[in-house]
Amino acid sequence: MKMNENHILELDEQKSELGKVEISPEVIEVIAGIAASEVEGVANMRGNFASGVAEKLGRKNHGKGVRVDLNDDGILVDVSVVIMYGVSVPEVAKLIQTNIQQALQTMTAIQLNAINVHVVGIQFETTEAVVEEK
Repeated sequence: MKMNENHILELDEQKSELGKVEISPEVIEVIAGIAASEVEGVANMRGNFASGVAEKLGRKNHGKGVRVDLNDDGILVDVSVVIMYGVSVPEVAKLIQTNIQQALQTMTAIQLNAINVHVVGIQFETTEAVVEEK
């Protein structure tokens, strides 16, 4: 696995007589974002201002809250999440790391150097009043 000049991963093990396979960092962000949001206890992913505006305009951003850093040392994934109140933060963080690692290994065969989980907020349960129709 190596990076080309456009910061796209080239998978060495995927080269064949038919050509090569390249994976964009945005693909890794989307896979990691979906894998993290699937974990029970994660309320939502925390993105930046631009991703918030895009979502308000109706564009779903599955890579929201995920940053992929490709460098000479390897691949680092940073995930920013808001968790539900009352869950165990270390357990949820470990599940996020495991789910992301398994998803990326299964879908891309990429080995990561680190998956850093940043808990940036807590979501409290909201109570909604139930109105009975008569």
